[in-house]
Amino acid sequence: MSEKNHPVYLLSLEGRFLHLVFSPKGAIEGLLVDHNGEPTQFMCDAHDQAASTGLADLQEGQTVVLEGTATEASPKGASAPHPVYHLKRLVSVDGRPATAPRVPARLSGTVVRFNYAKHGAPNGVVLDNGDFVHTRPEGLERLGLQIGDTVEAEGDARPLAVGTGRVLEARVVNGQPVGAAHG
Repeated sequence: MSEKNHPVYLLSLEGRFLHLVFSPKGAIEGLLVDHNGEPTQFMCDAHDQAASTGLADLQEGQTVVLEGTATEASPKGASAPHPVYHLKRLVSVDGRPATAPRVPARLSGTVVRFNYAKHGAPNGVVLDNGDFVHTRPEGLERLGLQIGDTVEAEGDARPLAVGTGRVLEARVVNGQPVGAAHG
Protein backbone atom coordinates (compact mmCIF):
# COMPACT_ATOMS: atom_id res chain seq x y z
CA MET A 1 0.00 0.00 0.00
CA SER A 2 1.36 3.39 -0.86
CA GLU A 3 1.65 6.59 1.15
CA LYS A 4 -0.87 8.14 -1.26
CA ASN A 5 -3.61 5.81 -0.02
CA HIS A 6 -2.85 5.96 3.70
CA PRO A 7 -1.74 8.69 6.07
CA VAL A 8 1.94 8.72 7.01
CA TYR A 9 2.61 9.13 10.71
CA LEU A 10 5.81 10.77 11.86
CA LEU A 11 7.33 9.22 14.96
CA SER A 12 9.98 10.65 17.24
CA LEU A 13 12.35 8.24 18.96
CA GLU A 14 15.26 8.68 21.37
CA GLY A 15 18.05 6.15 21.49
CA ARG A 16 21.75 5.54 21.89
CA PHE A 17 23.69 5.68 18.61
CA LEU A 18 25.30 2.30 17.84
CA HIS A 19 26.72 2.67 14.31
CA LEU A 20 26.13 3.79 10.75
CA VAL A 21 24.72 1.50 8.05
CA PHE A 22 26.51 1.69 4.70
CA SER A 23 25.32 1.08 1.15
CA PRO A 24 27.21 -1.38 -1.09
CA LYS A 25 28.83 1.68 -2.71
CA GLY A 26 30.08 3.02 0.64
CA ALA A 27 27.58 5.85 1.18
CA ILE A 28 25.77 6.33 4.48
CA GLU A 29 22.50 4.49 4.07
CA GLY A 30 21.23 4.86 7.63
CA LEU A 31 22.02 4.15 11.27
CA LEU A 32 21.29 1.73 14.07
CA VAL A 33 20.33 2.93 17.55
CA ASP A 34 19.55 1.18 20.82
CA HIS A 35 16.00 2.15 21.78
CA ASN A 36 14.99 0.79 25.18
CA GLY A 37 17.36 -2.17 24.76
CA GLU A 38 16.20 -3.03 21.23
CA PRO A 39 18.22 -2.35 18.05
CA THR A 40 16.26 0.02 15.82
CA GLN A 41 17.26 0.94 12.28
CA PHE A 42 16.63 4.20 10.42
CA MET A 43 17.26 4.24 6.68
CA CYS A 44 17.92 7.36 4.59
CA ASP A 45 15.96 8.05 1.42
CA ALA A 46 18.52 8.33 -1.39
CA HIS A 47 16.65 11.39 -2.70
CA ASP A 48 16.53 13.24 0.65
CA GLN A 49 20.03 14.50 1.41
CA ALA A 50 18.76 16.70 4.25
CA ALA A 51 17.70 13.64 6.27
CA SER A 52 21.25 12.31 6.46
CA THR A 53 22.82 15.65 7.43
CA GLY A 54 25.01 15.22 10.51
CA LEU A 55 25.08 11.41 10.56
CA ALA A 56 28.78 11.17 9.65
CA ASP A 57 29.68 13.17 12.77
CA LEU A 58 27.92 10.87 15.26
CA GLN A 59 29.99 9.03 17.87
CA GLU A 60 29.07 5.64 19.36
CA GLY A 61 27.06 6.03 22.56
CA GLN A 62 25.67 9.51 21.87
CA THR A 63 22.00 10.04 22.67
CA VAL A 64 20.08 10.93 19.52
CA VAL A 65 16.51 11.92 18.82
CA LEU A 66 15.32 10.89 15.36
CA GLU A 67 12.12 11.46 13.40
CA GLY A 68 10.96 8.92 10.89
CA THR A 69 8.09 7.02 9.34
CA ALA A 70 7.24 3.32 9.28
CA THR A 71 8.51 1.26 6.37
CA GLU A 72 6.42 -0.98 4.18
CA ALA A 73 7.20 -4.67 3.74
CA SER A 74 10.23 -5.21 1.52
CA PRO A 75 9.70 -6.88 -1.85
CA LYS A 76 13.05 -8.63 -1.16
CA GLY A 77 11.58 -10.90 1.50
CA ALA A 78 11.28 -11.10 5.28
CA SER A 79 12.07 -7.95 7.17
CA ALA A 80 14.87 -7.43 9.65
CA PRO A 81 14.73 -8.92 13.15
CA HIS A 82 14.39 -5.36 14.47
CA PRO A 83 12.20 -2.33 13.66
CA VAL A 84 13.16 -0.37 10.52
CA TYR A 85 12.04 3.20 9.80
CA HIS A 86 12.62 5.80 7.09
CA LEU A 87 14.72 8.61 8.55
CA LYS A 88 13.17 12.04 8.08
CA ARG A 89 15.67 13.94 10.21
CA LEU A 90 18.18 13.85 13.02
CA VAL A 91 16.60 16.16 15.62
CA SER A 92 19.22 16.32 18.37
CA VAL A 93 22.49 14.85 19.57
CA ASP A 94 23.16 14.71 23.32
CA GLY A 95 20.36 17.22 23.89
CA ARG A 96 21.62 19.81 21.36
CA PRO A 97 19.87 20.58 18.05
CA ALA A 98 21.45 18.52 15.28
CA THR A 99 21.07 20.93 12.39
CA ALA A 100 23.83 23.39 11.78
CA PRO A 101 22.66 26.80 12.90
CA ARG A 102 22.04 29.35 10.21
CA VAL A 103 24.15 32.41 10.78
CA PRO A 104 23.87 35.80 9.08
CA ALA A 105 26.36 35.98 6.23
CA ARG A 106 27.37 37.96 3.19
CA LEU A 107 28.60 35.99 0.16
CA SER A 108 30.06 37.17 -3.10
CA GLY A 109 31.28 35.55 -6.27
CA THR A 110 30.56 34.91 -9.92
CA VAL A 111 27.61 32.80 -11.11
CA VAL A 112 28.91 29.57 -12.69
CA ARG A 113 25.62 27.67 -12.91
CA PHE A 114 22.00 27.55 -11.87
CA ASN A 115 20.62 25.22 -9.19
CA TYR A 116 17.24 23.54 -9.75
CA ALA A 117 14.32 22.69 -7.46
CA LYS A 118 12.89 19.15 -7.44
CA HIS A 119 10.24 20.20 -9.97
CA GLY A 120 12.91 21.49 -12.37
CA ALA A 121 12.64 25.27 -11.98
CA PRO A 122 15.87 27.18 -11.33
CA ASN A 123 15.85 28.20 -7.64
CA GLY A 124 19.21 29.88 -7.18
CA VAL A 125 22.78 30.14 -8.36
CA VAL A 126 26.07 28.42 -7.56
CA LEU A 127 29.06 30.73 -7.33
CA ASP A 128 32.65 30.17 -8.45
CA ASN A 129 33.67 29.61 -4.80
CA GLY A 130 31.17 26.71 -4.40
CA ASP A 131 28.56 28.65 -2.42
CA PHE A 132 24.87 28.18 -3.32
CA VAL A 133 22.66 31.27 -3.15
CA HIS A 134 19.04 30.08 -2.75
CA THR A 135 16.55 32.61 -4.11
CA ARG A 136 13.51 30.41 -4.84
CA PRO A 137 12.32 30.30 -8.47
CA GLU A 138 10.29 33.51 -8.28
CA GLY A 139 13.19 35.38 -6.67
CA LEU A 140 15.64 34.23 -9.33
CA GLU A 141 13.23 35.29 -12.05
CA ARG A 142 12.84 38.77 -10.51
CA LEU A 143 16.61 39.19 -10.09
CA GLY A 144 17.35 38.19 -13.69
CA LEU A 145 20.74 36.66 -12.82
CA GLN A 146 22.76 35.06 -15.63
CA ILE A 147 25.89 32.90 -15.86
CA GLY A 148 28.93 35.18 -15.41
CA ASP A 149 27.13 37.79 -13.28
CA THR A 150 28.83 39.03 -10.13
CA VAL A 151 26.71 38.44 -7.03
CA GLU A 152 26.76 39.91 -3.55
CA ALA A 153 24.14 38.27 -1.37
CA GLU A 154 23.03 38.56 2.25
CA GLY A 155 20.99 36.13 4.31
CA ASP A 156 21.30 33.20 6.68
CA ALA A 157 23.91 30.58 5.75
CA ARG A 158 24.89 27.07 6.79
CA PRO A 159 27.39 24.54 5.42
CA LEU A 160 26.48 22.51 2.34
CA ALA A 161 26.17 18.75 2.91
CA VAL A 162 29.17 18.06 0.64
CA GLY A 163 31.57 19.53 3.19
CA THR A 164 32.65 22.58 1.20
CA GLY A 165 30.76 25.78 0.48
CA ARG A 166 27.66 27.20 2.10
CA VAL A 167 24.00 27.54 1.25
CA LEU A 168 22.64 31.03 1.77
CA GLU A 169 18.91 31.67 2.12
CA ALA A 170 19.09 35.00 0.29
CA ARG A 171 17.24 38.06 1.57
CA VAL A 172 19.15 40.60 -0.52
CA VAL A 173 21.05 40.05 -3.79
CA ASN A 174 23.02 42.86 -5.40
CA GLY A 175 21.13 45.36 -3.23
CA GLN A 176 17.69 44.06 -4.25
CA PRO A 177 15.34 42.35 -1.78
CA VAL A 178 14.78 38.80 -3.06
CA GLY A 179 11.12 38.68 -1.98
CA ALA A 180 10.05 41.95 -3.60
CA ALA A 181 9.67 42.84 -7.24
CA HIS A 182 12.13 45.39 -8.52
CA GLY A 183 10.97 48.16 -10.63
